[in-house]
Amino acid sequence: MKITTAQSRLIKVPADEPLAGGAILMGPTRDFVTLTLRTDAGIEGIGYAFFGGNLAPQLKGMVDTLATLIIGQDPLPIEALVNKIRAATIAGPSGMVTLALSAIDIALWDIKGKALNVPVATLAGGYRTTVPTYASGALSRDGLLDNLLRCARTLKEAGWKQMKTQLALPGPTTVPKEIERIREVRKVIGDDIDLMCDINQRWDVRQAISIGSRIEEYGLYWLEDAVACDDYAGHAAVSAALATPTAAGEYVFGIVPFRHMFEARSVDIAMLDVVRTGGITGWLKIAAMAEAFNLPVVSHLYPEISVHLIAAIPNGLTVEYMPWTTQMFQEVPKMAGGTLTVPQKPGLGLTFDEKFCAKHAA
Repeated sequence: MKITTAQSRLIKVPADEPLAGGAILMGPTRDFVTLTLRTDAGIEGIGYAFFGGNLAPQLKGMVDTLATLIIGQDPLPIEALVNKIRAATIAGPSGMVTLALSAIDIALWDIKGKALNVPVATLAGGYRTTVPTYASGALSRDGLLDNLLRCARTLKEAGWKQMKTQLALPGPTTVPKEIERIREVRKVIGDDIDLMCDINQRWDVRQAISIGSRIEEYGLYWLEDAVACDDYAGHAAVSAALATPTAAGEYVFGIVPFRHMFEARSVDIAMLDVVRTGGITGWLKIAAMAEAFNLPVVSHLYPEISVHLIAAIPNGLTVEYMPWTTQMFQEVPKMAGGTLTVPQKPGLGLTFDEKFCAKHAA
């Protein structure tokens, strides 16, 4: 079997918040670069990448450039193909090269699963077939308190067992107001639902410890990205000072930063983004490294791919369900009883919705 063609598209997905009608983040569109690799055996593999901002056209160009390097190659020895692409670049393990490589790597895993007639979750480890999942994006820092609480009620009524909110400092707010938001959300959802909180690198170490200690009584499942992503010592100081588990990792690229993070004991939970880790290949290597440090792993974005990965490994904790990408596909896994079930179709079990993609192609 040989790769014959590679087709990329820039898809401008309309921004929405379908889980609870919360504030829309990063509108009016979210721009994804999709990739379809075709083979002479009739098997196709799909992948995608995301940059954000205004650089999606440049990312598409990078995907096209790197994909040409594997035309005519056997798609099954993925490690060899990934290293062939890396050897042809001198940009290092981060940035746009890694994002583009991820789209290719994901498509190769999709092909391999289809060729072997097994889901990617089985191919990657097959630890289980269902995984916990949490609602993300509906309880954002951009909404007023009344709307935040309405969304929290909606999620609870829909059967979510885990959900994530955010805090807004620094900004037009105060520490007491931010603590009130956590307190009121906890009142609405009760004590039996896991509540996470994302800071998105907005605090310094002093703030993280001070505010983090004041919200510990509300039993957060984790406090996420409290300080700058590359401040490994700062993360470690926060983790040591708080009883609340800390999570981080979505902002870094490739494998090496996670080694530094784990060696510094920076986090209690590793958060892996399949696009920023270099695709499924890189994601699984980092997850294995986390296991060696006795750390659980959670996913960032892309639930239709992440369900396979969290299900594949023994230290997978939960899948972030922020459905930015789901409109691009004919069918995706849906939450039921707080869990996602791994698709049992070969590969990723995904098919692009061609009508939607054609309508929203740039």
